[in-house]
Amino acid sequence: MNSLEQAAKHPLIFSKPAPNFFEGGLLGNGGLGVVVTTRPDGIVLYFGHNNVWDIRVSEQNKAKIGTFQEIFDKIKDIPETYDTLYEDSWYNEYIHMAREDYVNYDCPRPMPCGSLLLAFDRRKVEVLGHRIDIATGLCEVYFLYENKKVSLQIFVESEKDAVWLRTLNELGEAIAFPFDRVRLFPDPETPQDIPAYEPYTNYEDGSLSFRQVLPYELFPKNKALGHSKDKAFRLTVKTNAAMFRKDVTVPVMKQQVQDRYYPLEAKLVSTDAFVAYVQLDEGLASGIPCEAAELLVLNNQAFEAAAAEVSANWRAYWERSGVQLEDTYLEQIWYWNLYFYNCAIKPGVTCPGLYGNWSFGKIGSMWHGDYHLNYNTQQPFWLAFSSNHVDKHLPYVDLVDHMLPISKQWAEEYYGLRGAYFPHSAYPTEMTTMPWPVPEWGWEICETPWTVQSLWWHYIYTMDQQFLEQRAFEPIKQAVLFLVDYMKRPEAHGGQWGDDKYHVFPTVVPELYELTPGFKMNYDCLLDLTLIKFIFKAFVQACSVLQKVEVESELLYEVAEVLEHFPAYPTAESQIGSVFISVPGESPETIYNVPNSVATIFPGEDHGIHSSPEEFAIAANSFHNHRNEGGNDLVFHNMAGARLGLLDLERFKRQIEYCMLPNGTCADRILLSGGRYGDQMQFDWMNTMGIWFENFSLPAVINECLMQSYNGVIRLFPNWTEQYAAEFTTLLAVGGFLVSARIEQGEVQWLELESLSGAVCKLYLPWDSGAKLVAGNGEEKFLSGKEVEWNTAAGDKFRLTRG
Repeated sequence: MNSLEQAAKHPLIFSKPAPNFFEGGLLGNGGLGVVVTTRPDGIVLYFGHNNVWDIRVSEQNKAKIGTFQEIFDKIKDIPETYDTLYEDSWYNEYIHMAREDYVNYDCPRPMPCGSLLLAFDRRKVEVLGHRIDIATGLCEVYFLYENKKVSLQIFVESEKDAVWLRTLNELGEAIAFPFDRVRLFPDPETPQDIPAYEPYTNYEDGSLSFRQVLPYELFPKNKALGHSKDKAFRLTVKTNAAMFRKDVTVPVMKQQVQDRYYPLEAKLVSTDAFVAYVQLDEGLASGIPCEAAELLVLNNQAFEAAAAEVSANWRAYWERSGVQLEDTYLEQIWYWNLYFYNCAIKPGVTCPGLYGNWSFGKIGSMWHGDYHLNYNTQQPFWLAFSSNHVDKHLPYVDLVDHMLPISKQWAEEYYGLRGAYFPHSAYPTEMTTMPWPVPEWGWEICETPWTVQSLWWHYIYTMDQQFLEQRAFEPIKQAVLFLVDYMKRPEAHGGQWGDDKYHVFPTVVPELYELTPGFKMNYDCLLDLTLIKFIFKAFVQACSVLQKVEVESELLYEVAEVLEHFPAYPTAESQIGSVFISVPGESPETIYNVPNSVATIFPGEDHGIHSSPEEFAIAANSFHNHRNEGGNDLVFHNMAGARLGLLDLERFKRQIEYCMLPNGTCADRILLSGGRYGDQMQFDWMNTMGIWFENFSLPAVINECLMQSYNGVIRLFPNWTEQYAAEFTTLLAVGGFLVSARIEQGEVQWLELESLSGAVCKLYLPWDSGAKLVAGNGEEKFLSGKEVEWNTAAGDKFRLTRG
């Protein structure tokens, strides 16, 4: 299989003008994001960047927050007879105060970096549509010009935050094109209380530019001097067309008056083959002057040299893994979303927030566009491991490092406990307190183990002990310290519970109930329990791997003690039998937002196909019985179904189609009223919030249908239909194994493995008759049994066929 050729089969095509932000083609290099929109009189490119944020933070109420114990004691005294805690005036006022810093200010938020218009006379030119070759990252906009088809090629450089554009005729020859006007726009929603943008023009050089300062302080002490931590960005466009100051026109309507003397607009006259170049510079304001940097000489040779480098980088990306599926829709979804993923994230750049690196106006700013640690921020990285793009996880690892100091501070100062309590919401900016210190969601205990879970995954998928020791161990340990202390508090165990368990109390179920009178729905949340158990076990294994058992003996003893007295997962009897529920006392008919009731399957990884018949039955019932209102389930809930081998792929495809936007990405969409949503709620209300970065992990669901290894044993095609043949190449399995295999008519044809680390390979054998194993050196052996294992050395390769 050639995964590059497979990717090329799935271009993103829009066969008419695409003036809307959500119709435009998405480009990016993991830092810079570009949306290519087309309208009947020109093209507009919108620019964003993962590093560019309005970095101002409000922490005005920090001193009023108090401590956990103070707030807990007051809430405990509120009568249990109340329907909600908001009936208590103190609680109502406290919650309002605690929210103010977050809800009263739009900042921090991703800062859109402006847009570029290239206009033409539509009497001469007609826009036909656009096409993105996801194999190479090349976007082509198609026109009719002088009754001939012409294309405008656009791509983003891989290592530099720059965009190239050129025009070609049908023969692929570079030609002049009648763009007659160019204009740069600062974002229309740029805050009015920050310094105005600074324009710069150089008509002789053919360039326009503007610089925008992003202040560090919300209330600057000296606006004129600024602050040493102020940041800035500069957007510059250069073209080889002759550029002239645009003539002032007499306004026809009042709204045109504001455009009469616009400083970032020019007239264009193109006589040579048209080439344009756009560059975004960002960083500390002291390092971003107003004057545009000297840009490249623009010609066709420079364009092709840059394009060749970009194409090579995309080739290397696609060679990491691939699929070939007779189910062409799922194959398309796999390649499209891995394309978007590469556009949105890369090592060395700020971890994307909710909406990635594409923004304009208010698009990309809802909920500050920040990090939400009760699934949104973690979900995109579920894709990194099985798809063999582990490097894409590194920005998240950097984010954990960024959050660790404030999380340790919060554990000590707010809770009075050891370790680190990771936040509900976080910013990529400096923080001296939690952005969301509000107990109704801020007391979600699951977010602490969930934040560090993927650090352990990174290790077990790569077996990189250096990563485990230098990047993963300390955050995991700090989370474990907090969780042990929290569960051993006097309020969380003892005679008042009527058992010998260490409970998770109080806590909050993600997106459900908030805090309740008498804490009736605020203990032993299913997500808390399964993730705490996961990270406790990971810590124990990490200590063994790193030979830290002796030095960490006291904490290991505490972990063992808590695990020995661990609460049972809450269950209830549903219409179809026993099911898991999110919290004790909950109805099995509850409508969820986050798929809490399937959490032991995923992300907890406690239940799956490997489970005993009794546990599997409860997990399967929980999946089938689950009622979700939509918005947070497209990947999450279906991931659990795949892990059980119970995912209905046809229904999965229909849900993807329901959520899909014109640009090929999937939004969060409502599925069900009766929970938080009423019957008159707009079911697509989240469509236009932004490009939902979290849903790029859809291929992870497909990967789990093709190959699973979460329990350390490789299982082939656990959720695939006999109707379609399927093949995959170099998916990554736990233990550091690259796995390739093919299935036809329900039978595995062959299996190939490469050991990256020299771990013991464990496999559920896909043939009842046994298997012939051929090593790379030609040695053969016969394997039999349901589960087999053999020793490997790093670099070993094996091929298995039916015995």
